[in-house]
Amino acid sequence: MPPDPSHEPYAILAVDDSSDNLFLIESILDDPEYHITCVESGQAALEVVGQTPPDVILLDVMMPGLDGYAVTQRIRDNPTLPYIPILLITAHDQSSLVQGLDAGADDFIRKPVDVNELRARVRSLLRLKRSIDAQSNMIRQRDDFVARLTHDLRTPLVAANRMLKLCEGDAFGPMPEDGKHAIATVVDSNRHLLSMVNTLLEVYRHEAGHKALTLSPVDLFKLTEAVVMELAPMAAEKGLTCLLCRSDWVDAVPPTARDSSLRSPAADSGPVALDKAVPETATLDNDAFVVPGDHLELRRVITNLIGNAIKFTDTGSVTATIGTTSRPPDEVDLPDGKGSAWVWVSVTDTGIGVPEAEQQAVFEWFRQGNQARSGHGLGLHLSQRIARLHGGTITLASEIDHGSCFTLYLPKQSEM
Repeated sequence: MPPDPSHEPYAILAVDDSSDNLFLIESILDDPEYHITCVESGQAALEVVGQTPPDVILLDVMMPGLDGYAVTQRIRDNPTLPYIPILLITAHDQSSLVQGLDAGADDFIRKPVDVNELRARVRSLLRLKRSIDAQSNMIRQRDDFVARLTHDLRTPLVAANRMLKLCEGDAFGPMPEDGKHAIATVVDSNRHLLSMVNTLLEVYRHEAGHKALTLSPVDLFKLTEAVVMELAPMAAEKGLTCLLCRSDWVDAVPPTARDSSLRSPAADSGPVALDKAVPETATLDNDAFVVPGDHLELRRVITNLIGNAIKFTDTGSVTATIGTTSRPPDEVDLPDGKGSAWVWVSVTDTGIGVPEAEQQAVFEWFRQGNQARSGHGLGLHLSQRIARLHGGTITLASEIDHGSCFTLYLPKQSEM
C-alpha cells in the first residue's frame, strides 16, 4: 500500500493465543502504514475494541475461553461500535468458515498463512473500512444539514403563524368573508407544515442521541384524558365520537380493531363524548396507571396516536382505553423475572385499516402505507422510538374496513 503522509497509521488488532503466530503476523505486516496491537485472548480483544476501536481485526478462530466466533458475534452485537472489518484466521474446514461469516466476519484466510495473501486481504479490508467510513460521514453531514435546515425553517413558520392569527382576528382591519376563508386555509396549511417541521426536528434529535429523557412519575390515565379533551374538538369537526375508557380489571387484554366491548354507551350520545367508563367497584387504585417516564415525550406519543386515529377515520369513533397487564408484549425481550407489571394505552378507530403487508413498515421513516391521505410518516417512527427509550413498545392490530388499534406498552418499573 503506497504511503499516505496525510493519514494516521491504520490500527490493526491481531488476536491469537499463540505468541509465535502474533510475531509472524507482525513480521508480515511490518509497514509504517500500520500500527499493530497484539493480544492473546478474546476477552482482551473485546477490551481493546471497547476502548479504541481498530480499523481491522485479524482474529484466530480457535482460542481458549472466547473463541473467534464469540468475539465476532459480540462485536457485531454492540451498537455503540463503528463498523470494523474482521478477518478470521483458521485451519478448519468449510463449515467453520460458514459459521464465522454468519457470525459477522468479513473475510477469512487459512493457516498456514500465505504472506502475499494476508497483505492483500488486509489491504482489501482497509479499502472496505475507508468506504464505509466515508459513507457514514456523508450520512452524518446530511443529517446535520437537515437538522439545521429544519431548525431554521421553524423560525419563519412560527412568525408566519403568529401574523396569520392576527389577520384572522382582524388586527389589521375588517376582512371580507372570502379573505377570511383564504386566511383560514393558509393557517391550517401552515399549522400542518409547522407540525411536520417540529416532528422532523425531534426525530433528528432522537437519532443523534441529543434527546435525554427526564423521568418522573407519570399518570398515564390523566395524561391520556388531557390529550383526549384537547383533541375532541378536532374529532367533532369530522363528526366523530372521541372516547376515553379505563379497564380496572387486573391483566386486562387490550382491545383490537373489531373489539367494542370496552366502549361506553355514551358513544351514541353525541358527536363528542368524553367517557371515563370507570366501574363503581374498581379493582385497581388510581396509582395503577403511574409509570416512570418523560411527561412531555409520552404526551407526544399519545397525542400522535390519537391524532392519527382521528385523521384517518371518516366515520364512527376513536377510543382511547387504558389498562394494566402482567404479560409484556412479544416485541419486548426481557430477562426472566423482569417486566411483571405493565400499563397499556390502546387507541382504536373505525377507519379504513392498514393492509397486513404494510403493518410491519408503519413505524419506519416516512412510511404511512398506501393510503391516499396526507401525512409525513414521521410521527409513528418517533413514537416507537420514544416508547422503546422508555423500555416499552407500540404494537398494531388492524383489519381492512374495520379500523386499527395501536397499543402503547410501558413498564411500571423502568426497564431502560
